[in-house]
Amino acid sequence: MIKGFKIFKNKTSFFFKNNSSETFSNIWLRDHVKNSENWDFKTSQRTTFTAKLDLNIKVKKAKILKSGKFIEILWSNEEKPINYSYSFLSANSLKKKEKKQDIYYWKSKDIKKQIFINYQQVKTKSGFKTLLKKINKYGFAVIENCKKDLKSVDNIAKKIGYVRNSIFGGLWSFESNNKKADSAYSNQELRPHTDSTYSNDAPGLQLLLCCQYKAEGGESIMVDGFKLANEIKKNYIKHFKTLTTTKVKGSYIGDGVRLEAERPIIKLNNTNNFDQISFNNYDRALFRDTNKNTMNFYKAIQIFDIMANDEKYQWKHILKPGELLIFNNWRVMHGRGAFTGVRKMAGCYINKEDFDSCCRINNII
Repeated sequence: MIKGFKIFKNKTSFFFKNNSSETFSNIWLRDHVKNSENWDFKTSQRTTFTAKLDLNIKVKKAKILKSGKFIEILWSNEEKPINYSYSFLSANSLKKKEKKQDIYYWKSKDIKKQIFINYQQVKTKSGFKTLLKKINKYGFAVIENCKKDLKSVDNIAKKIGYVRNSIFGGLWSFESNNKKADSAYSNQELRPHTDSTYSNDAPGLQLLLCCQYKAEGGESIMVDGFKLANEIKKNYIKHFKTLTTTKVKGSYIGDGVRLEAERPIIKLNNTNNFDQISFNNYDRALFRDTNKNTMNFYKAIQIFDIMANDEKYQWKHILKPGELLIFNNWRVMHGRGAFTGVRKMAGCYINKEDFDSCCRINNII
């Protein structure tokens, strides 16, 4: 609760009953008013013309209401006072601890049966939330007993967000096809990688459903990219810096397109936590740097890629018909063992923002 305040020229300090405090710029407080004159409650959009606000707005007077649940502020150029709640002020404190995420960095030995879930369970509200928790925690999950067709993929995708269109289409089915300009359509080994390093906004989730398997080999491989990043951060500080600062260009050439994008292999967010792994040695495009930086880059990716191909970091599983693998393409690298025979798959992509939105709605992040 609010127990006191102190007014300054362009800012206001608030003192709370838990002995914490926070100082806000007056212009920030004024810009974030949520009342009928400044906020559209139907659309959850600001209607304030921010550019016309006085940057040096001052507090004319203020008083605490309802035992500290609210503070009423009358701004220097306003006629009506505005209420700010304690919950609003405390929620926007820069001193507030970041919500601890239930994320587990794993090696292959850490993954047992906890990533499996039944399709019928996912159809329930609680089961669907469990699925989201598994993907958020481990970066992937396997849904068992799905119908072996695109409808199963579509149903799961639409519970999370919507099917993303790409150069491969929206929903897609595939098997080995030498006419395609992508290694995923071969029957060769695919070393661990992330998809769409050539896209400015790489897909967030990928869904892969096994529709038919009459083959030898072809095991799916998952590698926790955040685990690798964390190990490199602890043990190879210099190489970690290279991997987080060197923008690596990815490209896709074929099927009538030429796509290019670039970003670091380990992308950090504004709090220096892991945000995205973007590594695909197959699609890495030509780029140059100074000879010194080039040597540092090759040393760094050598460490990263050798770790990714070390079996102690690899979860392996041959998908059975009716099993759907769903994984976070911004975190988990995927691969596939070489195979002979028939292996028919179906799948799609989902945007990362839609997965994040679904997790927020379900109070997971």
